[in-house]
Amino acid sequence: MRRYEDTYKQKGLRKQLVDSIRQKGITDENVLAAIGNIPRHYFLDTAFESIAYDDRAFPIGEGQTISQPYTVAYQTQLLEPRPFEKVLEIGTGSGYQACVLAELKMNVFTIERQKRLFDQMKVFPFKSKYPNLRLFYGDGYEGLPSYAPFDKVLVTAAAPHIPEKLVQQLKIGGKMVIPVGGQEVQRMLRITKISETETEQELFDNFSFVPMLAGKK
Repeated sequence: MRRYEDTYKQKGLRKQLVDSIRQKGITDENVLAAIGNIPRHYFLDTAFESIAYDDRAFPIGEGQTISQPYTVAYQTQLLEPRPFEKVLEIGTGSGYQACVLAELKMNVFTIERQKRLFDQMKVFPFKSKYPNLRLFYGDGYEGLPSYAPFDKVLVTAAAPHIPEKLVQQLKIGGKMVIPVGGQEVQRMLRITKISETETEQELFDNFSFVPMLAGKK
C-alpha cells in the first residue's frame, strides 16, 4: 500500500509553485493558500512524484490529465468561491481541483464519467479530510438536477458549447466557469445567470483542455 508523506522538501517545492503562479497573475490569496495547503504529489502516480510541483499537466490515465496548477488557480479565481456555497464540478479526474474547492470550504458536488477514475477517487485517503466533498459517477452534461440549484458550476473539460442543463441548475446570480471551443484551444468563459431566461458572458484567456464527453464509461 502506498504511503502518503508530505516532506519539508515537498512543502518547499509547493511554496515555490505558489510563488510562481502568483507571479503569473493569480491574486486571490485564498486560492493561493489552498494550493499551498494541498500536497499535489498525492494525486499523481509515484513515477511523477519528483516533478509534481512543476507548473504543468500530467497524465492520470483514461486519456485524462491533472490540470496545470496555474489553470486550477485561474479557474478557481474566476469562480469567485465563497465558503459554504454549493459548487458543481464537472470532471473529477484526479480530484485535485475538487479538493482545492473543498479546501476553500465550498460544498463540492463533483461528477466523473470514467468509472476507473471515479473508483480511484472513492478510496483515495486524502479526500477524507473533506466531509464537504461528495463524489458522483455520471454524465457531466446532465449535471445533478436532484441537488440543484448550485451557487457555482466549474467545468474542467473542453465543451463544444455551453451545456444548457448546467445553466438551468445554476441559481439566479450564480456563476459558471467553463472552457468552450474546439479540441486544440478553448476560450475560458464566465457565465452569470441573470434570470431564468438571461445570462451574461465574460471572455477570458485561451487554454487547452481534454474534451468534455457525454455519457458514462
